[in-house]
Amino acid sequence: MNKAMYIRVSYDTKPNSLLHLMVKDWHLELPTLLISVHGGLQNFDLQPRLKQVFGKGLIKAAVTTGAWIFTAGINTGVIRHVGDALKDHCSKSRGKVCAIGIAPWGILESKEDLIGRDVTRPYQTMSNPLSKLAVLNSSHSHFILCDNGTCGKYGAEVKLRRQLEKHISLQKINTRLGQGVPLVCLIVEGGPNMITVVLESLCEEPPVPVVVCDGSGRASDILSFAHKHSENEG
Repeated sequence: MNKAMYIRVSYDTKPNSLLHLMVKDWHLELPTLLISVHGGLQNFDLQPRLKQVFGKGLIKAAVTTGAWIFTAGINTGVIRHVGDALKDHCSKSRGKVCAIGIAPWGILESKEDLIGRDVTRPYQTMSNPLSKLAVLNSSHSHFILCDNGTCGKYGAEVKLRRQLEKHISLQKINTRLGQGVPLVCLIVEGGPNMITVVLESLCEEPPVPVVVCDGSGRASDILSFAHKHSENEG
């Protein structure tokens, strides 16, 4: 049975408090790379070859650099594919990968089971096909569950996740060179909001590099098509 650490926080929790918790209470070492995975939340299939390349590449990048992987933490869409790659890696027991799910509290099935202070709780990760709610992906090592009082709605986590990623990227990992933590945004499939995620990443100061998984469908394919067919100055 997989064990994961989790905390439920208010949507407006300050990123420095969260990072303090992650380092001091969860005993995580600051990453040398932060991989932020975005994409479709509805379930979709990846061609087997692409799924294999995506999974192997993601895990290899994380293991060789000591990266943290950020996802939306629930067991649907792109996060399932990340979870499958983590599970596969885990079954070969090649060291732990730090995968942190940042999920909206209000979207979770059986969230009442998780309430408590300093508790260990069993959590059912089989989703109910009739429910509009989602379950957490059991292959993640940590979860930050963001609560803004809404129920059954996404969005509580968006700003908090973006601020936390920015805050981590500003941490100096090499004080001599004054280097921060490199942040990379990885896009797999996705709907219209993925275009916004990409635009916001590239408009950051400094810009966040975006890796688009071509062939995964929808927004990713449109972005790759546009990139292939744009002029050099485009």
